[in-house]
Amino acid sequence: MHRRILAAALSGLAAGAAWVGLSENPAAAAGPAPHYLMTAFTNSSESNMYVYDSSNATDYSLIRANAYTPPSGLIRDPSVMRHTDGYYYIVYTTNWTGNTIGFARSADHVNWTFLRNVTVGLNGSTGSTWAPEWFKDTDGSIHVIFSASTAGTAGQFQPYRITATSADLSTWSSRAAIGIPANHIDTFVVRSGGTYHAFVKNETTKYIEHATAASLTGPWTFTGTGNWAGWGSGLEGPALVQLPSGAWRLYFDQYGAGRYYYADSTDLNTWSAKTELPGLSGTVRHFTVLRENVGDSTAVPTGNRSLRSANFTDRYVRHRDNLGYIDPLSSASSTADRQSATFTVGAGLANGNCYSLQSINPTGRYLRHYNNRLVLAANDGTATFRNDATFCGRAGLSGTGTTSFESYNYPGFYIRHYNYELRIDRNDGSATLRADASFTVTTPLA
Repeated sequence: MHRRILAAALSGLAAGAAWVGLSENPAAAAGPAPHYLMTAFTNSSESNMYVYDSSNATDYSLIRANAYTPPSGLIRDPSVMRHTDGYYYIVYTTNWTGNTIGFARSADHVNWTFLRNVTVGLNGSTGSTWAPEWFKDTDGSIHVIFSASTAGTAGQFQPYRITATSADLSTWSSRAAIGIPANHIDTFVVRSGGTYHAFVKNETTKYIEHATAASLTGPWTFTGTGNWAGWGSGLEGPALVQLPSGAWRLYFDQYGAGRYYYADSTDLNTWSAKTELPGLSGTVRHFTVLRENVGDSTAVPTGNRSLRSANFTDRYVRHRDNLGYIDPLSSASSTADRQSATFTVGAGLANGNCYSLQSINPTGRYLRHYNNRLVLAANDGTATFRNDATFCGRAGLSGTGTTSFESYNYPGFYIRHYNYELRIDRNDGSATLRADASFTVTTPLA
C-alpha cells in the first residue's frame, strides 16, 4: 500500500511542478566533482546541528535540519573532517562552561552517532572550553585545536591542542599550548608548504588576526593585526577551505550584526573584501566546511541512452509508476516499456561535471533519489532537487566495461538495484553492492 501512495504523491508532484529542461544537445561532462560539506549550529538552536552542501562553496542547500543532538549539553562550533576509516567526524563545544569537548561520527554525513566527551582539563566545571577545530598535518597526525579559559566565560582564552594517539581517534594526548598568547580564541590552522597559518580572534579588539609559524607549536609571528584585511571588527569563528583553483576561502561570523561573510585569497596573506554569504547569512553560526573531491574521470555517453544491469543482463533501468526499477526488457518489448527505459543523459543539473537522467516519456522528469529510493519527478527548481537528480559517472565498481553512478550530494552512495528496485546505497565494499551498482550504457531501447 505504501508504494502506491508514494507513487501517487510523486505523480501529483510531477504534474504540478515547473520543468527546467536540458538543452537539445547537452554537453558531455566528466571528472571529479567537488562537494563542500558544512556543519553548523544556528541562531535558533545551540543543541541541534544542521548540515548543508554546496557545489561551489558559495550557495549552500540544507541537507538536514537537526541532524545531530548530543545526549546532553550543546552542539556549538561543530568542526567536521573525514577520517581515513571513511567516516565523518565532528568535534564540538559541549557547554559554555566545563572542561570537555564532544565527538560524534557518521557514515553518510547525515545520520550521526555520539562517541564520547573528552576531558581536556583547565579548572574543571568553572573553566570554559570552546571552539575545537580539526587540524590534519601533512605527516598524517590529527589534532584538535581548542580555546580554553581557567576562569570561565569571563577569563582570557588561550589556544591549546590535543593529538590523537590511536587510529580510531578514541585516545588523545594531554593538552599543550600551541604558542599563541592568551586573549585569543577561535583558532583555525592550515598548512601551506612549510608554513603554518593561524587565523584567530583577538578578544580585546574583536578583529580576526593572522599569524604564521614554521611549526604547529610556534613561535608564531603575527603578520596581520587590527583591521589589516579591511573587514572591520566584531568578527569571530574563522574557518578556511581550499578551492579547486588553489585559492583559499575564509568564512567568518560578524556576530553583533548577525551576518556571515567570506573572503578569498591566493596566498593566505592578501585577501579580498568581505562578501556576505548568500542564503544562510543571519541563520548559520560558527561552522566549518569540508571539501571533498570524489570520483574519477569516467565519461558517460550523452544523449538518449539505456542502462543495462551488469549482473542481470536481461534487465534495464526503467521507471514504472514514478519509481525506478530494473526489469526484463528487449527490442521486442512494447513501445511504452522501451520508452520507460530510455533516458536523455545530459550535464548534471547541479554540476556540469556530472550527469542527470531525463525520461523521454513523459518528458521533463528526472530520476532523483528521495529517502534513498530512486523516483521520477519534475524539476521543481530547488537546489535540493538539482542535487538529488545529479549523479557522477565513475569507473564501474564491478570491473571493466561498466559504469557506476555516484550520488552528487551524498558522496560514497551509488545507484544500485535491491530486489530489482533502484535506490542509492553507501558503497560498503561488498561484491554484491559492486555488482548491483554497475551498469552498461547502451544504445537507446526506444
